[in-house]
Amino acid sequence: MKKQIFHAILTVALSVLLASLVLIVGVLHGYFQDRVLEELAQSTAYIARGIENEGMAYLESSGFRGSRITWVDRDGTVLYDNREDPAAMEEHADREEIREAMLLGHGTAVRQSTTLAQKTVYYALRLSDGSVLRLAETQYSVWMLVIQALQPVTLVMVLAFCLALWLAERLSARLVEPINAIDLTDPGEELAYEELAPLVGRIRSQNREIRRQVDTLRQRQEEFHAITSHMSEGLLVIDRETRVLSHNEAALRLLGAGEPAEEASVLELNREGGFRRCVEEALAGHRCEELLERGDTCCRVFANPVEQDGALTGAVLILMDVTEKERRETLRREFTANVSHELKTPLTSILGTAEIMENGLVRPEDVSHFAGNIHREAQRLIGLVNDIIKLSRLDEGGPAGQWETVSLRTVAEGVLGQLALAAERKQVSLSQEGDCGPVRGVPQIVEEIIYNLCDNAVAYNCPGGSVTVTLSSGGEGERVTVTDTGIGIPREAQARVFERFYRVDKSHSSGGTGLGLSIVKHGAAYLGARVELESEPEKGSRFTLIFPKST
Repeated sequence: MKKQIFHAILTVALSVLLASLVLIVGVLHGYFQDRVLEELAQSTAYIARGIENEGMAYLESSGFRGSRITWVDRDGTVLYDNREDPAAMEEHADREEIREAMLLGHGTAVRQSTTLAQKTVYYALRLSDGSVLRLAETQYSVWMLVIQALQPVTLVMVLAFCLALWLAERLSARLVEPINAIDLTDPGEELAYEELAPLVGRIRSQNREIRRQVDTLRQRQEEFHAITSHMSEGLLVIDRETRVLSHNEAALRLLGAGEPAEEASVLELNREGGFRRCVEEALAGHRCEELLERGDTCCRVFANPVEQDGALTGAVLILMDVTEKERRETLRREFTANVSHELKTPLTSILGTAEIMENGLVRPEDVSHFAGNIHREAQRLIGLVNDIIKLSRLDEGGPAGQWETVSLRTVAEGVLGQLALAAERKQVSLSQEGDCGPVRGVPQIVEEIIYNLCDNAVAYNCPGGSVTVTLSSGGEGERVTVTDTGIGIPREAQARVFERFYRVDKSHSSGGTGLGLSIVKHGAAYLGARVELESEPEKGSRFTLIFPKST
Protein backbone atom coordinates (compact mmCIF):
# COMPACT_ATOMS: atom_id res chain seq x y z
CA MET A 1 0.00 0.00 0.00
CA LYS A 2 2.82 2.40 0.83
CA LYS A 3 4.31 1.77 -2.58
CA GLN A 4 1.06 2.63 -4.36
CA ILE A 5 0.62 5.81 -2.31
CA PHE A 6 4.24 6.79 -3.02
CA HIS A 7 3.74 6.29 -6.76
CA ALA A 8 0.44 8.21 -6.69
CA ILE A 9 1.93 11.20 -4.84
CA LEU A 10 5.00 11.23 -7.09
CA THR A 11 2.85 11.04 -10.22
CA VAL A 12 0.61 13.87 -9.05
CA ALA A 13 3.61 16.02 -8.09
CA LEU A 14 5.35 15.49 -11.43
CA SER A 15 2.11 16.02 -13.36
CA VAL A 16 1.45 19.30 -11.56
CA LEU A 17 5.07 20.36 -12.12
CA LEU A 18 4.94 19.67 -15.85
CA ALA A 19 1.53 21.31 -16.21
CA SER A 20 2.75 24.35 -14.31
CA LEU A 21 5.84 24.57 -16.49
CA VAL A 22 3.80 24.42 -19.68
CA LEU A 23 1.32 26.94 -18.34
CA ILE A 24 4.07 29.34 -17.25
CA VAL A 25 5.85 29.08 -20.61
CA GLY A 26 2.55 29.69 -22.42
CA VAL A 27 1.64 32.67 -20.25
CA LEU A 28 5.11 34.19 -20.54
CA HIS A 29 5.12 33.70 -24.27
CA GLY A 30 1.75 35.53 -24.57
CA TYR A 31 2.99 38.23 -22.25
CA PHE A 32 6.16 38.77 -24.28
CA GLN A 33 4.10 38.88 -27.48
CA ASP A 34 1.86 41.60 -26.01
CA ARG A 35 4.93 43.55 -24.92
CA VAL A 36 6.37 43.30 -28.43
CA LEU A 37 3.11 44.62 -29.90
CA GLU A 38 3.11 47.57 -27.45
CA GLU A 39 6.68 48.44 -28.30
CA LEU A 40 5.97 48.12 -32.02
CA ALA A 41 2.92 50.42 -31.62
CA GLN A 42 5.01 53.06 -29.86
CA SER A 43 7.82 52.81 -32.38
CA THR A 44 5.39 52.98 -35.32
CA ALA A 45 3.69 56.09 -33.92
CA TYR A 46 7.09 57.74 -33.41
CA ILE A 47 8.29 56.95 -36.95
CA ALA A 48 4.90 57.96 -38.41
CA ARG A 49 5.31 61.50 -37.03
CA GLY A 50 8.77 61.72 -38.56
CA ILE A 51 7.45 60.61 -41.98
CA GLU A 52 4.57 63.06 -41.89
CA ASN A 53 6.97 65.88 -41.06
CA GLU A 54 9.92 65.04 -43.30
CA GLY A 55 8.67 62.33 -45.68
CA MET A 56 11.02 59.79 -47.26
CA ALA A 57 14.02 61.82 -46.15
CA TYR A 58 13.32 60.91 -42.56
CA LEU A 59 13.40 57.19 -43.29
CA GLU A 60 16.52 57.36 -45.41
CA SER A 61 18.39 59.55 -42.95
CA SER A 62 17.49 57.62 -39.81
CA GLY A 63 19.14 54.28 -40.77
CA PHE A 64 16.91 52.05 -38.66
CA ARG A 65 18.61 48.74 -37.85
CA GLY A 66 16.25 47.10 -35.30
CA SER A 67 12.74 46.40 -36.49
CA ARG A 68 11.85 45.95 -40.12
CA ILE A 69 10.15 49.07 -41.48
CA THR A 70 7.90 48.99 -44.51
CA TRP A 71 5.98 51.97 -45.96
CA VAL A 72 3.09 51.00 -48.24
CA ASP A 73 1.14 53.36 -50.46
CA ARG A 74 -2.64 53.37 -50.37
CA ASP A 75 -2.74 51.14 -53.49
CA GLY A 76 -0.46 48.53 -51.85
CA THR A 77 2.75 49.57 -53.56
CA VAL A 78 5.78 49.32 -51.31
CA LEU A 79 7.36 52.77 -51.04
CA TYR A 80 10.12 51.89 -48.59
CA ASP A 81 11.61 48.81 -46.82
CA ASN A 82 14.77 48.85 -44.78
CA ARG A 83 15.48 45.15 -45.45
CA GLU A 84 14.50 44.61 -49.08
CA ASP A 85 14.47 46.51 -52.35
CA PRO A 86 10.98 48.08 -52.65
CA ALA A 87 11.04 47.82 -56.40
CA ALA A 88 11.47 44.07 -56.22
CA MET A 89 8.75 43.56 -53.65
CA GLU A 90 5.21 42.61 -54.52
CA GLU A 91 2.21 44.64 -53.52
CA HIS A 92 1.21 44.41 -49.87
CA ALA A 93 -2.42 45.38 -50.18
CA ASP A 94 -3.48 41.81 -49.41
CA ARG A 95 -1.51 41.64 -46.20
CA GLU A 96 -3.77 41.13 -43.19
CA GLU A 97 -2.29 43.92 -41.09
CA ILE A 98 -2.26 46.34 -44.10
CA ARG A 99 -5.91 45.74 -44.86
CA GLU A 100 -6.87 46.09 -41.22
CA ALA A 101 -4.90 49.37 -40.90
CA MET A 102 -6.49 50.84 -44.03
CA LEU A 103 -9.92 50.05 -42.65
CA LEU A 104 -9.46 50.66 -38.91
CA GLY A 105 -6.42 52.94 -38.74
CA HIS A 106 -4.12 50.28 -37.31
CA GLY A 107 -3.73 46.51 -37.59
CA THR A 108 -1.72 43.60 -36.20
CA ALA A 109 -0.74 40.17 -37.42
CA VAL A 110 1.44 37.29 -36.33
CA ARG A 111 2.87 34.93 -38.94
CA GLN A 112 5.05 31.84 -38.47
CA SER A 113 8.27 31.68 -40.41
CA THR A 114 8.99 28.76 -42.72
CA THR A 115 11.62 27.43 -40.31
CA LEU A 116 8.96 26.90 -37.65
CA ALA A 117 11.45 28.16 -35.11
CA GLN A 118 10.50 31.85 -35.28
CA LYS A 119 7.45 33.98 -35.86
CA THR A 120 7.04 37.61 -36.91
CA VAL A 121 4.79 40.15 -35.21
CA TYR A 122 3.48 42.93 -37.44
CA TYR A 123 1.96 46.29 -36.47
CA ALA A 124 0.58 48.64 -39.15
CA LEU A 125 -0.54 52.28 -38.77
CA ARG A 126 -2.42 54.33 -41.39
CA LEU A 127 -0.91 57.77 -42.00
CA SER A 128 -2.84 60.93 -42.71
CA ASP A 129 -2.28 60.64 -46.48
CA GLY A 130 -3.80 57.14 -46.51
CA SER A 131 -0.50 55.28 -46.77
CA VAL A 132 0.40 52.61 -44.17
CA LEU A 133 3.52 52.35 -42.08
CA ARG A 134 4.30 48.80 -40.88
CA LEU A 135 6.87 47.62 -38.38
CA ALA A 136 7.78 43.94 -37.91
CA GLU A 137 9.63 42.27 -35.04
CA THR A 138 10.86 38.68 -34.97
CA GLN A 139 9.92 36.61 -31.87
CA TYR A 140 11.07 33.10 -30.93
CA SER A 141 8.38 30.38 -30.76
CA VAL A 142 7.51 28.52 -27.59
CA TRP A 143 9.63 25.53 -28.57
CA MET A 144 12.63 27.76 -29.30
CA LEU A 145 12.22 29.42 -25.93
CA VAL A 146 12.08 26.01 -24.25
CA ILE A 147 15.14 24.81 -26.14
CA GLN A 148 17.06 27.93 -25.21
CA ALA A 149 16.08 27.49 -21.55
CA LEU A 150 16.66 23.70 -21.60
CA GLN A 151 19.64 23.66 -19.27
CA PRO A 152 18.10 25.69 -16.42
CA VAL A 153 14.75 24.00 -16.98
CA THR A 154 16.40 20.56 -16.75
CA LEU A 155 18.17 21.56 -13.56
CA VAL A 156 14.91 22.82 -12.09
CA MET A 157 13.14 19.60 -13.17
CA VAL A 158 15.82 17.40 -11.56
CA LEU A 159 15.66 19.36 -8.33
CA ALA A 160 11.87 19.28 -8.41
CA PHE A 161 11.93 15.55 -9.08
CA CYS A 162 14.22 14.93 -6.12
CA LEU A 163 12.03 17.10 -3.95
CA ALA A 164 8.96 15.21 -5.16
CA LEU A 165 10.64 11.89 -4.33
CA TRP A 166 11.48 13.04 -0.82
CA LEU A 167 8.05 14.49 -0.19
CA ALA A 168 6.30 11.45 -1.65
CA GLU A 169 8.35 9.14 0.59
CA ARG A 170 7.66 11.21 3.69
CA LEU A 171 3.98 11.69 2.95
CA SER A 172 3.37 8.03 2.04
CA ALA A 173 5.12 6.94 5.25
CA ARG A 174 3.02 9.36 7.33
CA LEU A 175 -0.16 8.27 5.59
CA VAL A 176 0.52 4.57 6.05
CA GLU A 177 1.86 4.81 9.62
CA PRO A 178 -1.58 5.06 11.32
CA ILE A 179 -2.83 2.18 9.19
CA ASN A 180 0.16 0.00 10.11
CA ALA A 181 -0.35 0.93 13.76
CA ILE A 182 -3.83 -0.63 13.80
CA ASP A 183 -3.92 -3.70 16.06
CA LEU A 184 -5.71 -6.28 13.92
CA THR A 185 -6.61 -8.40 16.95
CA ASP A 186 -8.18 -5.42 18.76
CA PRO A 187 -8.46 -2.34 16.51
CA GLY A 188 -9.94 -0.13 19.25
CA GLU A 189 -12.41 2.69 18.84
CA GLU A 190 -10.14 5.66 17.96
CA LEU A 191 -9.13 5.79 14.29
CA ALA A 192 -6.69 8.12 12.54
CA TYR A 193 -8.89 8.18 9.43
CA GLU A 194 -12.64 7.95 9.63
CA GLU A 195 -12.58 6.35 6.18
CA LEU A 196 -11.11 3.25 7.87
CA ALA A 197 -14.22 2.74 10.01
CA PRO A 198 -15.87 0.24 7.58
CA LEU A 199 -12.61 -1.71 7.27
CA VAL A 200 -12.06 -1.80 11.04
CA GLY A 201 -15.66 -2.86 11.55
CA ARG A 202 -15.14 -5.70 9.11
CA ILE A 203 -11.92 -6.68 10.91
CA ARG A 204 -13.77 -6.82 14.24
CA SER A 205 -16.46 -8.98 12.67
CA GLN A 206 -13.85 -11.25 11.12
CA ASN A 207 -11.99 -11.50 14.45
CA ARG A 208 -15.18 -12.58 16.21
CA GLU A 209 -15.82 -15.18 13.51
CA ILE A 210 -12.23 -16.42 13.61
CA ARG A 211 -12.33 -16.72 17.43
CA ARG A 212 -15.59 -18.62 17.19
CA GLN A 213 -14.14 -20.98 14.57
CA VAL A 214 -10.91 -21.42 16.55
CA ASP A 215 -12.90 -22.25 19.69
CA THR A 216 -14.97 -24.75 17.71
CA LEU A 217 -11.85 -26.33 16.20
CA ARG A 218 -10.14 -26.45 19.59
CA GLN A 219 -13.18 -28.08 21.13
CA ARG A 220 -13.36 -30.65 18.35
CA GLN A 221 -9.63 -31.28 18.62
CA GLU A 222 -9.93 -31.78 22.36
CA GLU A 223 -12.87 -34.11 21.84
CA PHE A 224 -10.94 -36.03 19.20
CA HIS A 225 -7.89 -36.22 21.46
CA ALA A 226 -10.00 -37.31 24.42
CA ILE A 227 -11.59 -40.06 22.34
CA THR A 228 -8.41 -41.30 20.68
CA SER A 229 -6.24 -41.07 23.79
CA HIS A 230 -8.62 -43.38 25.68
CA MET A 231 -8.88 -45.88 22.85
CA SER A 232 -7.25 -49.24 23.40
CA GLU A 233 -6.94 -49.45 19.62
CA GLY A 234 -4.18 -47.55 17.87
CA LEU A 235 -5.07 -44.86 15.34
CA LEU A 236 -2.83 -43.43 12.63
CA VAL A 237 -3.88 -40.90 9.98
CA ILE A 238 -1.41 -40.35 7.13
CA ASP A 239 -1.35 -38.34 3.90
CA ARG A 240 -0.39 -39.45 0.41
CA GLU A 241 3.32 -38.94 1.18
CA THR A 242 3.03 -41.28 4.25
CA ARG A 243 3.45 -38.32 6.64
CA VAL A 244 1.79 -38.82 10.04
CA LEU A 245 -1.07 -36.33 10.41
CA SER A 246 -2.55 -37.69 13.63
CA HIS A 247 -1.87 -40.52 16.06
CA ASN A 248 -2.66 -41.67 19.58
CA GLU A 249 -0.55 -43.21 22.31
CA ALA A 250 -2.00 -46.67 21.76
CA ALA A 251 -0.61 -46.73 18.21
CA LEU A 252 2.90 -45.88 19.41
CA ARG A 253 2.64 -48.46 22.18
CA LEU A 254 1.48 -51.22 19.86
CA LEU A 255 4.20 -50.43 17.32
CA GLY A 256 6.86 -50.03 20.00
CA ALA A 257 7.75 -46.59 18.63
CA GLY A 258 8.54 -43.23 20.16
CA GLU A 259 6.89 -39.88 19.50
CA PRO A 260 7.28 -39.13 15.77
CA ALA A 261 8.93 -35.92 14.61
CA GLU A 262 6.92 -33.30 12.73
CA GLU A 263 6.09 -34.47 9.19
CA ALA A 264 7.77 -37.81 9.91
CA SER A 265 6.91 -40.77 7.70
CA VAL A 266 4.74 -43.46 9.23
CA LEU A 267 7.25 -46.02 7.98
CA GLU A 268 9.71 -44.67 10.55
CA LEU A 269 7.45 -46.03 13.31
CA ASN A 270 7.68 -49.61 12.12
CA ARG A 271 9.75 -51.15 9.34
CA GLU A 272 8.25 -54.62 9.26
CA GLY A 273 7.26 -55.94 5.86
CA GLY A 274 3.63 -56.46 6.83
CA PHE A 275 3.23 -52.91 8.10
CA ARG A 276 4.87 -51.45 5.00
CA ARG A 277 2.65 -53.60 2.80
CA CYS A 278 -0.45 -52.28 4.58
CA VAL A 279 0.60 -48.66 4.04
CA GLU A 280 1.46 -49.20 0.37
CA GLU A 281 -1.79 -51.05 -0.36
CA ALA A 282 -3.91 -48.38 1.38
CA LEU A 283 -2.19 -45.57 -0.52
CA ALA A 284 -2.78 -47.54 -3.70
CA GLY A 285 -6.51 -47.43 -2.96
CA HIS A 286 -6.96 -50.96 -1.55
CA ARG A 287 -8.01 -52.11 1.91
CA CYS A 288 -5.39 -54.24 3.61
CA GLU A 289 -5.09 -56.28 6.80
CA GLU A 290 -1.93 -57.70 8.34
CA LEU A 291 -0.88 -59.39 11.58
CA LEU A 292 2.28 -58.02 13.22
CA GLU A 293 4.15 -59.98 15.87
CA ARG A 294 6.56 -58.14 18.14
CA GLY A 295 7.97 -60.26 20.92
CA ASP A 296 5.03 -61.60 22.93
CA THR A 297 2.66 -59.03 21.45
CA CYS A 298 0.41 -59.59 18.44
CA CYS A 299 -1.09 -56.62 16.66
CA ARG A 300 -3.52 -56.66 13.76
CA VAL A 301 -3.36 -53.69 11.37
CA PHE A 302 -6.35 -52.57 9.30
CA ALA A 303 -5.47 -50.00 6.61
CA ASN A 304 -8.16 -48.17 4.67
CA PRO A 305 -7.70 -45.56 1.92
CA VAL A 306 -9.27 -42.11 2.34
CA GLU A 307 -10.75 -40.40 -0.71
CA GLN A 308 -12.07 -36.87 -1.08
CA ASP A 309 -13.88 -35.67 -4.20
CA GLY A 310 -12.81 -38.84 -5.95
CA ALA A 311 -9.10 -38.27 -5.25
CA LEU A 312 -6.98 -40.33 -2.84
CA THR A 313 -5.81 -38.04 -0.03
CA GLY A 314 -4.32 -40.48 2.47
CA ALA A 315 -5.11 -43.48 4.64
CA VAL A 316 -6.33 -44.44 8.11
CA LEU A 317 -4.65 -47.27 10.00
CA ILE A 318 -6.32 -49.01 12.94
CA LEU A 319 -4.15 -51.20 15.17
CA MET A 320 -5.75 -53.72 17.50
CA ASP A 321 -3.96 -55.65 20.24
CA VAL A 322 -4.95 -59.25 19.53
CA THR A 323 -2.35 -60.78 21.80
CA GLU A 324 -4.97 -62.23 24.16
CA LYS A 325 -7.10 -63.40 21.26
CA GLU A 326 -4.17 -65.11 19.60
CA ARG A 327 -3.10 -66.58 22.92
CA ARG A 328 -6.61 -67.88 23.51
CA GLU A 329 -6.70 -69.28 20.01
CA THR A 330 -3.38 -71.01 20.64
CA LEU A 331 -4.67 -72.32 23.98
CA ARG A 332 -7.85 -73.50 22.31
CA ARG A 333 -5.87 -75.45 19.74
CA GLU A 334 -3.58 -76.84 22.41
CA PHE A 335 -6.58 -77.64 24.64
CA THR A 336 -8.31 -79.49 21.81
CA ALA A 337 -5.16 -81.45 21.04
CA ASN A 338 -4.53 -82.21 24.73
CA VAL A 339 -8.13 -83.23 25.41
CA SER A 340 -8.01 -85.53 22.42
CA HIS A 341 -4.77 -87.01 23.66
CA GLU A 342 -5.93 -87.33 27.26
CA LEU A 343 -9.22 -88.94 26.25
CA LYS A 344 -7.57 -91.23 23.74
CA THR A 345 -5.28 -92.90 26.27
CA PRO A 346 -7.95 -94.26 28.72
CA LEU A 347 -10.37 -95.00 25.90
CA THR A 348 -7.70 -97.01 24.10
CA SER A 349 -6.98 -98.89 27.30
CA ILE A 350 -10.71 -99.56 27.90
CA LEU A 351 -11.21 -100.60 24.26
CA GLY A 352 -8.24 -102.96 24.33
CA THR A 353 -9.32 -104.58 27.59
CA ALA A 354 -12.89 -104.92 26.39
CA GLU A 355 -11.77 -106.59 23.12
CA ILE A 356 -9.67 -109.09 25.04
CA MET A 357 -12.58 -109.95 27.30
CA GLU A 358 -14.98 -110.05 24.36
CA ASN A 359 -12.81 -112.53 22.49
CA GLY A 360 -12.65 -114.86 25.52
CA LEU A 361 -8.93 -114.47 25.91
CA VAL A 362 -9.18 -113.75 29.64
CA ARG A 363 -9.07 -116.53 32.14
CA PRO A 364 -11.87 -116.53 34.70
CA GLU A 365 -9.52 -115.74 37.54
CA ASP A 366 -8.17 -112.65 35.61
CA VAL A 367 -11.57 -111.14 34.84
CA SER A 368 -11.58 -109.09 38.02
CA HIS A 369 -8.15 -107.68 37.15
CA PHE A 370 -9.24 -106.58 33.67
CA ALA A 371 -12.49 -105.24 35.03
CA GLY A 372 -10.47 -103.22 37.53
CA ASN A 373 -8.46 -101.72 34.66
CA ILE A 374 -11.66 -100.73 32.92
CA HIS A 375 -12.99 -99.24 36.15
CA ARG A 376 -9.81 -97.19 36.79
CA GLU A 377 -9.68 -95.88 33.23
CA ALA A 378 -13.38 -95.03 33.36
CA GLN A 379 -12.82 -93.15 36.64
CA ARG A 380 -9.94 -91.34 35.00
CA LEU A 381 -12.22 -90.37 32.12
CA ILE A 382 -14.92 -89.17 34.51
CA GLY A 383 -12.36 -87.18 36.50
CA LEU A 384 -11.05 -85.62 33.27
CA VAL A 385 -14.54 -84.71 32.10
CA ASN A 386 -15.44 -83.30 35.52
CA ASP A 387 -12.31 -81.16 35.54
CA ILE A 388 -13.07 -79.88 32.03
CA ILE A 389 -16.62 -79.03 33.12
CA LYS A 390 -15.29 -77.16 36.15
CA LEU A 391 -12.87 -75.16 33.99
CA SER A 392 -15.63 -74.37 31.49
CA ARG A 393 -17.85 -73.01 34.25
CA LEU A 394 -15.03 -70.90 35.63
CA ASP A 395 -14.15 -69.62 32.14
CA GLU A 396 -17.73 -68.63 31.45
CA GLY A 397 -17.79 -66.59 34.67
CA GLY A 398 -21.32 -67.69 35.46
CA PRO A 399 -22.61 -68.57 38.92
CA ALA A 400 -20.66 -71.50 40.31
CA GLY A 401 -22.45 -71.67 43.65
CA GLN A 402 -23.72 -69.61 46.56
CA TRP A 403 -21.27 -67.19 48.12
CA GLU A 404 -20.85 -67.77 51.83
CA THR A 405 -18.47 -67.11 54.67
CA VAL A 406 -15.95 -69.95 54.51
CA SER A 407 -13.63 -71.12 57.27
CA LEU A 408 -10.28 -71.90 55.65
CA ARG A 409 -9.22 -73.98 58.66
CA THR A 410 -12.24 -76.24 58.37
CA VAL A 411 -11.72 -76.65 54.61
CA ALA A 412 -8.00 -77.43 55.04
CA GLU A 413 -8.76 -80.05 57.71
CA GLY A 414 -11.33 -81.70 55.48
CA VAL A 415 -8.96 -81.80 52.50
CA LEU A 416 -6.16 -83.33 54.54
CA GLY A 417 -8.60 -85.95 55.81
CA GLN A 418 -9.58 -86.86 52.24
CA LEU A 419 -5.94 -87.23 51.20
CA ALA A 420 -4.81 -89.16 54.27
CA LEU A 421 -5.09 -92.58 52.61
CA ALA A 422 -3.31 -91.46 49.44
CA ALA A 423 -0.56 -89.84 51.50
CA GLU A 424 -0.15 -93.00 53.53
CA ARG A 425 0.29 -95.06 50.36
CA LYS A 426 2.84 -92.50 49.11
CA GLN A 427 4.57 -92.51 52.54
CA VAL A 428 4.05 -88.74 52.84
CA SER A 429 3.17 -87.07 56.12
CA LEU A 430 0.43 -84.40 56.27
CA SER A 431 0.30 -81.54 58.78
CA GLN A 432 -1.55 -78.26 59.37
CA GLU A 433 -0.23 -75.15 61.12
CA GLY A 434 -1.50 -71.75 62.16
CA ASP A 435 -4.92 -70.23 61.82
CA CYS A 436 -6.64 -67.41 59.94
CA GLY A 437 -9.97 -65.72 59.68
CA PRO A 438 -12.87 -66.67 57.44
CA VAL A 439 -13.22 -65.48 53.84
CA ARG A 440 -16.10 -64.81 51.48
CA GLY A 441 -16.36 -67.29 48.65
CA VAL A 442 -18.03 -70.32 47.12
CA PRO A 443 -17.28 -73.27 49.46
CA GLN A 444 -17.04 -75.80 46.61
CA ILE A 445 -14.46 -73.71 44.75
CA VAL A 446 -12.44 -72.95 47.87
CA GLU A 447 -12.31 -76.65 48.71
CA GLU A 448 -11.47 -77.57 45.09
CA ILE A 449 -8.45 -75.28 44.80
CA ILE A 450 -7.04 -76.26 48.21
CA TYR A 451 -7.65 -79.94 47.43
CA ASN A 452 -5.83 -79.67 44.07
CA LEU A 453 -2.84 -77.98 45.67
CA CYS A 454 -2.60 -80.61 48.40
CA ASP A 455 -3.25 -83.47 45.95
CA ASN A 456 -0.40 -82.27 43.71
CA ALA A 457 1.84 -81.88 46.77
CA VAL A 458 1.22 -85.55 47.64
CA ALA A 459 1.36 -86.87 44.07
CA TYR A 460 4.66 -85.17 43.21
CA ASN A 461 6.32 -85.83 46.56
CA CYS A 462 9.01 -88.30 47.45
CA PRO A 463 8.64 -91.30 49.78
CA GLY A 464 9.27 -90.08 53.31
CA GLY A 465 8.40 -86.50 52.32
CA SER A 466 5.93 -84.12 53.93
CA VAL A 467 3.11 -81.74 53.04
CA THR A 468 2.38 -78.79 55.34
CA VAL A 469 -0.66 -76.52 55.12
CA THR A 470 -0.03 -73.22 56.89
CA LEU A 471 -2.81 -70.73 57.63
CA SER A 472 -2.04 -67.10 58.44
CA SER A 473 -3.44 -63.58 58.33
CA GLY A 474 -1.59 -60.61 56.85
CA GLY A 475 -2.09 -57.09 55.65
CA GLU A 476 -3.13 -58.29 52.20
CA GLY A 477 -5.62 -60.86 53.48
CA GLU A 478 -5.93 -64.45 54.59
CA ARG A 479 -3.24 -66.88 53.42
CA VAL A 480 -3.19 -70.61 52.78
CA THR A 481 0.31 -71.93 52.07
CA VAL A 482 0.88 -75.52 50.87
CA THR A 483 4.50 -76.58 51.19
CA ASP A 484 5.91 -79.93 50.04
CA THR A 485 9.30 -81.61 49.88
CA GLY A 486 8.73 -83.13 46.47
CA ILE A 487 10.51 -83.04 43.12
CA GLY A 488 10.04 -79.27 42.68
CA ILE A 489 9.42 -77.34 39.50
CA PRO A 490 12.19 -76.03 37.19
CA ARG A 491 12.32 -72.24 36.85
CA GLU A 492 11.60 -72.34 33.11
CA ALA A 493 8.43 -74.37 33.73
CA GLN A 494 7.01 -72.30 36.58
CA ALA A 495 5.29 -69.87 34.24
CA ARG A 496 3.48 -72.72 32.46
CA VAL A 497 2.41 -75.06 35.24
CA PHE A 498 -0.97 -73.28 35.43
CA GLU A 499 -1.70 -74.03 31.77
CA ARG A 500 -4.19 -76.75 30.96
CA PHE A 501 -2.75 -80.25 30.55
CA TYR A 502 0.77 -78.99 31.19
CA ARG A 503 2.88 -81.47 33.16
CA VAL A 504 6.40 -81.11 34.42
CA ASP A 505 6.49 -84.93 34.50
CA LYS A 506 6.06 -85.72 30.79
CA SER A 507 5.74 -89.45 31.53
CA HIS A 508 2.24 -88.95 33.09
CA SER A 509 3.40 -91.27 35.88
CA SER A 510 1.48 -89.30 38.46
CA GLY A 511 -1.81 -90.29 36.87
CA GLY A 512 -3.24 -86.78 37.04
CA THR A 513 -5.22 -85.02 34.32
CA GLY A 514 -2.94 -82.00 34.04
CA LEU A 515 -5.85 -79.68 34.88
CA GLY A 516 -5.43 -79.35 38.63
CA LEU A 517 -3.32 -76.18 38.72
CA SER A 518 -5.34 -74.67 35.89
CA ILE A 519 -8.46 -75.13 38.06
CA VAL A 520 -6.56 -73.55 40.97
CA LYS A 521 -5.67 -70.50 38.86
CA HIS A 522 -9.17 -69.97 37.43
CA GLY A 523 -10.89 -70.72 40.73
CA ALA A 524 -8.70 -68.22 42.60
CA ALA A 525 -9.41 -65.58 39.93
CA TYR A 526 -13.14 -66.26 40.27
CA LEU A 527 -12.92 -65.70 44.04
CA GLY A 528 -10.75 -62.58 43.68
CA ALA A 529 -7.74 -64.34 45.19
CA ARG A 530 -4.28 -64.83 43.72
CA VAL A 531 -1.74 -67.64 43.66
CA GLU A 532 2.00 -67.32 44.25
CA LEU A 533 4.57 -70.04 43.51
CA GLU A 534 8.05 -70.62 44.87
CA SER A 535 9.90 -73.80 43.90
CA GLU A 536 13.33 -75.34 43.50
CA PRO A 537 14.00 -78.67 41.79
CA GLU A 538 14.61 -81.55 44.21
CA LYS A 539 13.79 -79.27 47.18
CA GLY A 540 10.05 -78.91 46.90
CA SER A 541 7.45 -76.27 46.13
CA ARG A 542 5.40 -73.69 47.99
CA PHE A 543 2.01 -72.50 46.72
CA THR A 544 0.38 -69.56 48.51
CA LEU A 545 -3.27 -68.60 48.15
CA ILE A 546 -4.00 -65.04 49.21
CA PHE A 547 -7.69 -64.28 49.79
CA PRO A 548 -8.88 -60.69 50.13
CA LYS A 549 -10.03 -59.69 53.60
CA SER A 550 -13.66 -60.42 54.33
CA THR A 551 -15.79 -57.27 54.74
